[in-house]
Amino acid sequence: MKILVVNPNTTASMTDKIRETALAVAAPGTEIVAVNPSDGPVSIEGHYDEAYCVPGLLCEAKKGVAAGADALVIACFDDPGLEACREVLEIPVIGICEAAMAAASMVGHGFSVVTTLPRAVPIIEALAFKYGFERQCRKVRSAEIPVLALEEEGGGAAAKVREEVLAAIEQDHAEAVLLGCAGMTDLADALTKETGVPVIDGVAAAVKFAEAMAGLGLKTCKRRAYETPRAKKYTGAFAFAAPEAGA
Repeated sequence: MKILVVNPNTTASMTDKIRETALAVAAPGTEIVAVNPSDGPVSIEGHYDEAYCVPGLLCEAKKGVAAGADALVIACFDDPGLEACREVLEIPVIGICEAAMAAASMVGHGFSVVTTLPRAVPIIEALAFKYGFERQCRKVRSAEIPVLALEEEGGGAAAKVREEVLAAIEQDHAEAVLLGCAGMTDLADALTKETGVPVIDGVAAAVKFAEAMAGLGLKTCKRRAYETPRAKKYTGAFAFAAPEAGA
């Protein structure tokens, strides 16, 4: 089985960290391919960044499927381009936010999310509502750090994340805490051991869901919502991306 993990931003060091997590949780015999686009934002912090990361994400997704991927994980907690990828691919497409929330709903009565900047809070709140987890989501908290601060050794970002995780447990009475950024993927194990509460990394959760869905032979439904895009002409710089008949 081959799982394609795409970090939709262009920061290779974050992709390396994501790859390490995916490899650590993958079952024996599962091949992990972790990549990022060469074009796009260096970090994804809001709707504008999301919009410009999607073309690169789609290109990497299509290349991965051509190379034999059995499932795709989108390694950004905003789950950008999730529906677009499901339209163009038949393999299962898993977003790390959706996977983390689903996992949290199975191990605790309610969860909180610790994310990066305050601007991410309403985005994640909207995703909880979209996925049907608004009742279980106690609170979305911001550690008030930019995404790339998580790539800086000794910068204090991890300590700020820890503070919010502890606050989520004590103040929100969260029975699980989700790390709301793929750049936090290396913090989950230590925080779980320290607190005794499941601290869930979406990358790890999504890889395991991807393995399960691919193992079950499940495919993305191609009727109605995720029907293959209709063939039509695209113009200008995106002419190469035009959907083809039968694609």
